[in-house]
Amino acid sequence: MALNLDPVTIVNLFFCIIIVVLGYFGYKRKDNALPLYVGVAFGLFGISHLAVILGYSSSELGLVIIRGFAYLVVIFTLYVVAFKQ
Repeated sequence: MALNLDPVTIVNLFFCIIIVVLGYFGYKRKDNALPLYVGVAFGLFGISHLAVILGYSSSELGLVIIRGFAYLVVIFTLYVVAFKQ
């Protein structure tokens, strides 16, 4: 497996890391789980990006499942924001 140093994937990973950190601090400062959920979703996206950088194919089943779960977390979070608050 060779490293795939695609600049777009690296930038996406970088932004995922920032969103995870901000989600954590948003949760701690506001005592609201919603920023944490967004951080978890982007943490999963970040895992997917890291795997691609490490040489895995972006269409591997495991990565597709990880991304699908991340999207479900985002959908849940937006549902809570739109209908429960």
